[in-house]
Amino acid sequence: MKRDITKHLENVKKIIDAHQLGRKGAYCRWLWQPEDPSKPRRQLGINEYGCADAANTLYMIGAFPSEPSERDEWVRTLQSLQHPGTGLFVEETHHTIHTTAHCIAALELFDAKALYPLTALHQYLDKDALYQLLDHLEWDSNPWLASHQGAGLFAALVLQGEADSQWRQWYFDWFWNEADPETGFWRKGSVVPLSHGDSFSGALPFPTIFPHLAGSFHYLFNHEYAHMPLRYPEKMIDTCLDILENNRWVTLGKAVSFAEIDWVYCLTRSMRQTPHRFAEGKAALRKFAQRYLDYLESLNPATDDGLNDLHTLFGSVCALAELQSALPGEIFSEKPLKLVLDRRPFI
Repeated sequence: MKRDITKHLENVKKIIDAHQLGRKGAYCRWLWQPEDPSKPRRQLGINEYGCADAANTLYMIGAFPSEPSERDEWVRTLQSLQHPGTGLFVEETHHTIHTTAHCIAALELFDAKALYPLTALHQYLDKDALYQLLDHLEWDSNPWLASHQGAGLFAALVLQGEADSQWRQWYFDWFWNEADPETGFWRKGSVVPLSHGDSFSGALPFPTIFPHLAGSFHYLFNHEYAHMPLRYPEKMIDTCLDILENNRWVTLGKAVSFAEIDWVYCLTRSMRQTPHRFAEGKAALRKFAQRYLDYLESLNPATDDGLNDLHTLFGSVCALAELQSALPGEIFSEKPLKLVLDRRPFI
């Protein structure tokens, strides 16, 4: 397979530029309201995800700001979105822990931190409180959205420098003990097909374990950041291959979303820890990449709603970055992509 995505990435840059709001680092997430009047109305002004995802995506495509004064302005814009009393970043479409981790992770690209301590999260620096939170997430019913809390807590506290090595060990001990031996995902005993969707996926056409993969992805990138082992990487590979082979997520590779990076990353990073089914994994990635690139090239970058949401656009570029790395010499761009997750956790 030989594909050139340079033109697509040029369009990505144009889309980001169109969302810029007049000062460095200030971006909206959306340019227009949804066509479907039944869908929630969008915040069209400056937005936490607009700002963070502009930084994230520019970093990956090699267009990150380099001038010190410009970078300082970006940092000030992102820092201004934090709530001083709680230390949280708040946006209506995501849990506050997700938004907080997402903005702190964007600040890390500038070698910067949030201005105020994460006071509202300090309760979870206690081992019992941490385990209480993890134990009571919606592992059975809503693992995808629940992972925004369980993974975002780690990323926010660690990147902000407010969690020590002992706390990090407690965190990874819990996940080692709770890995599911049947699928390789989290949490054991809870990874069963779900017959309903969530606020991202909508209604599901049939029961599927894909929401468990998408949730586990968030914990996986924390493990990758800390260079921690997976307990059952072979099982994670088996499950990822089964999901693709049996079409267990019908829009996989046919949407501008985060599902694509979720699946690709779970497969590629588990393949790094074991030789299990290596050739099959490579073949699956190649098959998926062909489908996904065909889909992206079919879209109109000026009008497609997914591409013009800076958050879902960011998710799609993450998938391209991981595919380019996993398939050497097969996906070309004028500037090689750099996945933000190779620098720090959280997307």
